[in-house]
Amino acid sequence: MRKLAIALAAGAATLAMTLHPGSASAQEKKITVMTWNIPYFTEGFDKWVAAFKKVHPDFEVERIDMKGTELPTFYQTQVVAGTPPDIVDVQGGLWLQYASQGGLKNLDPYLERDKDYTDRINPQILDNWKYEGHHYGVPLYISKTLLFLNRNMMKEAGITEDPTSFDEIMADAEKMTGGENTGFMTLNFDWLYWPLFAMNGVEFVGDDGKAAFNTPEAVALVKRLADLTEKGVINKISWTGRWVEPNGAFAAGNVGMLHAHAPAFLWFKSKADWVNDESVGAMNMPGGWSTPNSHSLVLSEGSKWPEEAWDFMKIATSGDGAYAMGTGTNNLTGDMQVNEKLMGYFKENLPAVVPILETQLQDLDKLTGNWPFAQDAAIKDAFYPELQAALLGEKSAEDALSEAERKVNRILQRR
Repeated sequence: MRKLAIALAAGAATLAMTLHPGSASAQEKKITVMTWNIPYFTEGFDKWVAAFKKVHPDFEVERIDMKGTELPTFYQTQVVAGTPPDIVDVQGGLWLQYASQGGLKNLDPYLERDKDYTDRINPQILDNWKYEGHHYGVPLYISKTLLFLNRNMMKEAGITEDPTSFDEIMADAEKMTGGENTGFMTLNFDWLYWPLFAMNGVEFVGDDGKAAFNTPEAVALVKRLADLTEKGVINKISWTGRWVEPNGAFAAGNVGMLHAHAPAFLWFKSKADWVNDESVGAMNMPGGWSTPNSHSLVLSEGSKWPEEAWDFMKIATSGDGAYAMGTGTNNLTGDMQVNEKLMGYFKENLPAVVPILETQLQDLDKLTGNWPFAQDAAIKDAFYPELQAALLGEKSAEDALSEAERKVNRILQRR
């Protein structure tokens, strides 16, 4: 990822030097939009294009859809070649490397100018793409973590009330564990597990800009999680799987609780006939803590047509375009007015997702794991393997957190 960021910056700089003021007019009038693993979203995308061509009839729109595992490498090659996609759909902290190395347009001038658009966008959600005081992305669709509850297993274990604290989550998980059943599971990529730490008062970085997670409270928490993992209360896939494995395990019906972000629901529902709005509950994690994993649209610094690309971004993320996105992917958006309309749509057409989507607009002041680190990928690569080793019993909590602290501080010092 660090090499990607450097390449991105180099490509953007090269492009800026080679373009002269009149060069854009000599280019084909076309913008390229790269989406993230939504090949099925064709009808909605066509609506975006039709609306865009009403404003810019002389422009063409090329769409490239990439799997998340392939998108960064492809983007790198295009930037270095001087042909970056104008607009890119990104998730998690990937955009931070791009923005910090000068590869993305600062969107503040556009947001300040086009107030009719900006006033529609939820400011707490918009700020997820803020780096060093500037915005670099606008929300395509929103997603944050919550707790899914297997009501069938809860009933069998005699659990009649939803958990209200971390301790109650773990206590309920123990009650639901036995045989092939495990009580709790979490997704782990892109800091999605961090609410477990936040609700136990563990901070990742302090006000001094140094790692703050190596504390007695964190050591005790990691030891507890490791112990529960060894006992089978926490499914080991929590720390080794990514998307398919944990969601597939929950779909099998023998996991009591799943900590994941909202899109997981329709994924495991599609794999399991037993999943419905009565058999699976959804709630905010105790304390309201969650990690966002929303998707945004960003604008390449090397775009030859930034004004036109910005017009396309506005169309896709607000009004009818946002509604098409929401209904086409079963998600909420950053447009506050559209979300009200979408909730009405889901209540009528897909009522099972309504409780899940309601959590996505709540407790937005309790977002965690979305720190604006330019070295987000490097920090994750340094921190998580150490934590994983401790959680799987391969290393002591003290040694793992101390080594993680050393590695993370070394990266932070390079800022």
